[in-house]
Amino acid sequence: MTDLIKPLLFKAKDGREVIIRSVKWEDLDNLVDFINSLVDEDADILRSSKVTRSEEAEWLGKRLARVANSELIDAVAEVEGKVVANSEVEKRSDLMSHVAYVGIGVKSDYRGIGIGTQVMKVLIEESRKAGLKILVLDHFETNKTARRLYEKMGFRETGRTPKGIYKNGNYIDVVRMTLEL
Repeated sequence: MTDLIKPLLFKAKDGREVIIRSVKWEDLDNLVDFINSLVDEDADILRSSKVTRSEEAEWLGKRLARVANSELIDAVAEVEGKVVANSEVEKRSDLMSHVAYVGIGVKSDYRGIGIGTQVMKVLIEESRKAGLKILVLDHFETNKTARRLYEKMGFRETGRTPKGIYKNGNYIDVVRMTLEL
């Protein structure tokens, strides 16, 4: 099995203790709640419908296998025993094996208190350890909070897909950002 992320304990800006660690099977029910909370708030994510426990179990099983095969780096943030953020670095292969795609989501009640920043720092550090050279992410142009985080972490806009998202009757640009490690 691959090296898992060494758990990181820190205090968020609101004083709550946060643990950033690797995802595990026991997170299943928390992950169902996590993704469905993002769907409920109509967050800037690609999923628009809630997941069932069995759908999430299938997804988590595949995810854990990809982590074990060193194809994926996954980090969750936990507060008071609940998953409040989930993230990934998905490695490419062959001629792009030095490149990976980043994704991160944070529950609405846990934004703006430093969790996203700490998770991104862990992802970047783990990506360097894995020998990656380029991190790429896409975000909805309307997600200004996420963009500020990405820019703070050193990502720069390297492209966009005009009207790449159609949500709630509106077209939204998809912005691509890149970080050279």
